[in-house]
Order: sequence, then structure tokens, then C-alpha cells
Amino acid sequence: MKRQAGFTLIELVVVIVILGILAATALPRFTNLQRDARIAKLRAGLGAVQAASGMIHGKALVRQGQGAETCPVGGNATVTPAGGGAVCTENGPLAITLLYPNGTTIMTAAGLGATGAERLANGWVITGGAAGGPTTVSVEGAFNTTAAGCAFTYTLPAALGAAPTITVPTDATLNANC
Repeated sequence: MKRQAGFTLIELVVVIVILGILAATALPRFTNLQRDARIAKLRAGLGAVQAASGMIHGKALVRQGQGAETCPVGGNATVTPAGGGAVCTENGPLAITLLYPNGTTIMTAAGLGATGAERLANGWVITGGAAGGPTTVSVEGAFNTTAAGCAFTYTLPAALGAAPTITVPTDATLNANC
């Protein structure tokens, strides 16, 4: 008599249980991919804002009190001795306050969108920024888009010679709110 080869019922049950345990431990990691993407996008935007702020500040320091400059794409830009006015960028004149991009122009300088509609289409939600107040930048689709949630804030310096303040939540806050 020939003996049949194959899996017994017990072996099949053990394999199914092992696959269930693996799936239960791996599944939570896959559900966090969207949150991780939002956090990465927020950090990329933060880096762009920091870089743009530094570059515009450098250009403003060079042009401060030097008179009008004609921008290659049209318009003129002048940086006053008090640090106001505008500097030329590849998109034309960019308004500055205290030698830094102000709250409404920092997103344009960072390349994150020139208009509100363009920013929203790119997944950015911008609030504030008027009259020198803080600009809160958050990622669309986040659970909590307040300054303490999945967002960072850009605040102009209080006086000429100071640097803007960029406030970033902790990793724990980002993990809980993005």
C-alpha cells in the first residue's frame, strides 16, 4: 500500500495561525503610511521655508539701501534701510519685512505655491500671516491642522537684526495629529 503525502489538518491550522499572527503585527505598520507621508511632506515644507527665508534674507542684506533693482521678469524691487520693500526673485518682486519674507510671501519664496488655490491644490493649508502675525502651515488631510497639530508656524522677527521664529511640534505631537 502506498502512503499518501500531504499536509495534515493540524499542520494547515498551525500555518494559518502563524500567518494570522504575522498579519496582525504587520498591518498596523501599513496603516501608518499615510501619516508618515504627511509628516514627511510637512518636514519638506519646513525645510523649503527655512531655506527660502535664509536666501531671501541674504539677498535683502545685499540690496538694503542700494536703490531700485529691475527684476528680470518685470517690476522693480527696492530694499529700504529699515528692511522693508521687496527683492527680485525668479517670479518677480517679493515683499519683505525686516529683511525677511513676510507671512504672506514666504510660501511663494519657498516654492510651495504663489496663490491660495495653488497651495491648496498642492496639499498645503495656510492660515494667518497678516500684519506680521504668525503664519501657520499645515498639511491637507491631517487630523489636526492647528499650530499644535500637524503644522509649523513661521513668525517674523520682532525687530531688524533678529531672525524669524519657526516653531515645529515634537515628533510625538506629529505622530498623534498628522
